[in-house]
Amino acid sequence: MFRDVQGKRWTMAAQGPGRRARVRQATLAEIRAVARRLLIEQGSAAVTINAVAREMGMSGPALYHYFAGHEELVTAVTVDFFRELTAEMEAARDACPPGDHGRRLLATCRAMRGWAIAHRAEFGWMFASPISGGPRPGSPRDMAGHAFGEVFFEEMAELWRTRPFPLPAPERLDPAIREQLRDFAAEHAAGVPVEAVHVFLTCWIRLYGLLCMEVLNQLDFAYSDLGPVFEECLRELAPVLGIDYDAATGAVAAS
Repeated sequence: MFRDVQGKRWTMAAQGPGRRARVRQATLAEIRAVARRLLIEQGSAAVTINAVAREMGMSGPALYHYFAGHEELVTAVTVDFFRELTAEMEAARDACPPGDHGRRLLATCRAMRGWAIAHRAEFGWMFASPISGGPRPGSPRDMAGHAFGEVFFEEMAELWRTRPFPLPAPERLDPAIREQLRDFAAEHAAGVPVEAVHVFLTCWIRLYGLLCMEVLNQLDFAYSDLGPVFEECLRELAPVLGIDYDAATGAVAAS
């Protein structure tokens, strides 16, 4: 505790993080930035503890004071990417009117593609993780991925509640699909029928599959620009979800 020139009493806690904590946070941020640069310039295999330490002028053992190992470093960098992408999608969504859930959903999809195309290495790292076995439930990576998915699922649930889209008859949905989606629907879209979740996931699989093929250059043999193909996919999926494509994009319908 100390007093300022006016005699007011202050505690050290009131002054925010100490110098040592600030230096540590700055170093952690630099380590993640270096790992990202190595990923972009040389690929995921280049992102190792020793390589990052070398780029920073540190020894490998010194870097272990900040990250326990390669898996922890990969997790931290992946969480950064998920948060960045999620923030981009939320900003695009929130630029649309709050009640226009169709337009908000399509804006979110476009923002996802925009970020993925601008950050191909990062997108590939996120969804083809260099760590085997996938994220542990409740881990920072798992929570960041969950927050990313909720941007879509929350909007889908609101879309259903305000403007229900056509569903397949319950008896037409394979019992095995229903069983698998029951718990998922309860957790991510409370009150939304399993059939509605199935319709949304069917749309998501098509859209996400197309985006992955674009990011991984799997369609370069035929297309030099997949932007129109992505838009065509949105246009075809819009009526499946009961969305007016022209109204959702703010475009003027052709007469």
